[in-house]
Amino acid sequence: MEEFAHVQAKYTAEAQKRVRKEGIDQYQVLSQSESDRLRHLVDDVWADHEALDALPPPLRDGDSPKFLIVGAGIGGIVAAVRLILAGFSADQIRIVEAAGGAGGTWYWNRYPGLHCDVESYTYLPLLEETGFVPSHKYSSGVEIRKYLQSVVKRYDLEDKILFRTQLGQLEWDDAARVWKAEMTSGRGPRGAEKVTFSVNAEFVWLTAGLLIQPQVPKLAGVGLEGFGGDILHTSLWNYDVTGGSSEEAFPELSKLKGKRVGIIGTGATAVQVLPCLAQYAKELYVFQRTPSAVYSRGQKPTSPEEWKKITAEPGWHKARMENLAYNISNTPGVADLINDEWSRQTAYSALVADPEFAMVAPEKVPEVIGTFLARDAENSARLRARIADVVKDKETAAKLTPWYPVWCKRPTFSDTYLESFNRPNVHLVDTDGAGVEGVTAQGVVANGREVPLDVLVLATGYRSPGAYGADPTARAGVRVRGRGGQTVAERWAPTGAATLHGYATSGFPNLFWLAPWQAGASGNQAHPLDVQCRQVAYVAAEAHRRAGGGGLDLSGVVVEVEAAAQEAWSMRIMAGAARFATLTVCTPSYINNEGHMVDPNETVEDQMKKARASPYSGGMMAYVDELQNWQKEGKLSGIEVSFS
Repeated sequence: MEEFAHVQAKYTAEAQKRVRKEGIDQYQVLSQSESDRLRHLVDDVWADHEALDALPPPLRDGDSPKFLIVGAGIGGIVAAVRLILAGFSADQIRIVEAAGGAGGTWYWNRYPGLHCDVESYTYLPLLEETGFVPSHKYSSGVEIRKYLQSVVKRYDLEDKILFRTQLGQLEWDDAARVWKAEMTSGRGPRGAEKVTFSVNAEFVWLTAGLLIQPQVPKLAGVGLEGFGGDILHTSLWNYDVTGGSSEEAFPELSKLKGKRVGIIGTGATAVQVLPCLAQYAKELYVFQRTPSAVYSRGQKPTSPEEWKKITAEPGWHKARMENLAYNISNTPGVADLINDEWSRQTAYSALVADPEFAMVAPEKVPEVIGTFLARDAENSARLRARIADVVKDKETAAKLTPWYPVWCKRPTFSDTYLESFNRPNVHLVDTDGAGVEGVTAQGVVANGREVPLDVLVLATGYRSPGAYGADPTARAGVRVRGRGGQTVAERWAPTGAATLHGYATSGFPNLFWLAPWQAGASGNQAHPLDVQCRQVAYVAAEAHRRAGGGGLDLSGVVVEVEAAAQEAWSMRIMAGAARFATLTVCTPSYINNEGHMVDPNETVEDQMKKARASPYSGGMMAYVDELQNWQKEGKLSGIEVSFS
């Protein structure tokens, strides 16, 4: 194995050369761009506006739904289904969604080669309830999108979703015991005709995802908007430019034949789309700032025999999600049911936490970081050896070799990405951490040289979740005023984030959300989403049953976190936060706020506030245990329930 100290020195040097003083401000959010051309890159081209206009609206001005769910991605769909399974009816639920269809990230993202990087048997929600059999171990984006649409239909939610609608404002009405929700809905061609109206919802549930605002780098020269060829962002693929169809996992990109194509970005998306581009483009130029860690994929069809074995016992789906969480957390004595590269990433718990280091004293932080670096050493050495073995040109292989621990950027998995660099038409333009310098009307400038292009693909990701802090209303883009007209930011200003179990806060009755802050985190994002949805559905149903012996159709029920309970939970979060100092050794990415996790000018008070916005330090399964034990007490401890 490579000499340990040498590897760590290399990690530090490579990370430092990529840190930029601008941090997240080196990027611009496409939807907020001053350039019409860039702004329109994220227009909803998938929406069938004529068909949507023909549907009767599920929400009208003055309506009073019991539950208003904001977002129809995996989180919003699972939230609705868990409420239904807890005893509420679909008729009590309304969902508003900005897109023209359900699916969230799987609605928007339809780029060639798109598949889930987590095993479909653990990622796809509600598999045991629906009986759906994924076609492959790793589902394509097409299959996931269609599956989520089938879940919506199965649970009678199709006519409960108002698409092309953005929730703008929530205001708590204490006398009426409801949230006054103001929203704007689109109609007509391209959804351009805007209508603003209000409804009164008893409960509101925010389900915005973590990566929701596509971004691009701010570049010199004519800027991206001044490029003379075709330009597209991977978050909303333009098949008019490339050829092919969003209904195929591996479409034929016939319009790229004879074209010089450039792709900026080499993260998890590029790892999937690049082999497709390489197959059709005349020449493909790959502009790289930081290489991805690319492990083997091992894709295979789902066999009837294997599926029968996987699903043999009741509760298999929940157990399988938990098995992956246990293995990533390096839990002793747990068999690896998943048996893929994800389940072997035991050092990834440096990011998502584990029981072993749930409580770390500040003076022990260097020792903990060293422990995780040592845990990852053999794995990273194996990765580097794989790259050297697959990529034939030694210089190219060296430039494709990542120098950071596995938890610093999301690991990727492919059996075709590295192999693509053995093709004569694929050219790596490595910038040694500097990134692309600028854009001309003819192409992209990198390393002081212009590369002429016909098509430019931007695989430049999304705004870092760190830009919003732990405030769920900021991430959702909704103005929320709770008791006394206060916003969440105003309420949390004196202390920092304050929740009970990560999904609700005092002063904002009947308001829930989904997030990893003050909650469990996982490499499989579908797992914590399901856990939180089960928890909130339980709280809502149990509160109704306790409210004067009423049923689930009782109106006027108010559920609110007690201040003392959320402070106790927040102190527990803060006490375990030191373990996440493992991210300070990382190369810049959205995970560590582009290398600006630590502000040298912060006061101790500021540091304590920031610590309260950490995930639960004991890991995903310890968080699950906390919730299960809380439920077993049967007291709704820390939650006040009232009704009128």
